[in-house]
Amino acid sequence: MMARTPNRLVVFDCDGTIVDSQHNIVTAMTRAFRRHDLDDPVPAAVRRTVGLSILESVGRLLPDAPHETLESVGEAYRTASYELRLEPGHEEPMFPGVGDIIRALADTDAILAVATGKSQRGLRRTLQNHDLKQHFTILKTADDGPGKPDPTILLDAIAEAGADPMSTVMIGDTVFDIAMARSAKTHAVGVTWGYHEPDELDAAGAHIILDEITALPNFLETLWGKN
Repeated sequence: MMARTPNRLVVFDCDGTIVDSQHNIVTAMTRAFRRHDLDDPVPAAVRRTVGLSILESVGRLLPDAPHETLESVGEAYRTASYELRLEPGHEEPMFPGVGDIIRALADTDAILAVATGKSQRGLRRTLQNHDLKQHFTILKTADDGPGKPDPTILLDAIAEAGADPMSTVMIGDTVFDIAMARSAKTHAVGVTWGYHEPDELDAAGAHIILDEITALPNFLETLWGKN
């Protein structure tokens, strides 16, 4: 009996990979800090935490705060994020060309997924706003398991897709994405238009680093052509 060929799975991070959400993230975190009479967080420090769970992000920004404070600030961040989305002019612009590549990949035999630190509600709203939700079969978020760089949500996506690590590609802009991919033993693709520097992605173990999303299909064709 012939072994089943694993499905091909392409997993995208969201913030910093599909959409540029840094302004909203920094603004929401600043509002959360102010509601607790804390000094404004340094924007660059906030951007460094993008991709982590909210609790982990707040913990890195407030390393000496008690757990109760971290939870309270985290909840204030969620509230501020929701309020921001209701404000006129709210925007999470998609990075150039990303939508076209997602739509092109959706027309292949690959299964598309997202693994993100966003909540399910936030991710679905973002994808709907950019008319992308229908192209993704699997959505894994902070609601579904431990945050990055823990590989749980990625491994769950692989199992759900009927793929295996070697038929899976994880695409992200932070060292947390790369570390998660390497822990899950998938192919790790870093991108340079997000929030961490290329040399950091390289040091974290990215198999390849892309300067343009248009290079992704050729990489996938070369990769899977070898399998």
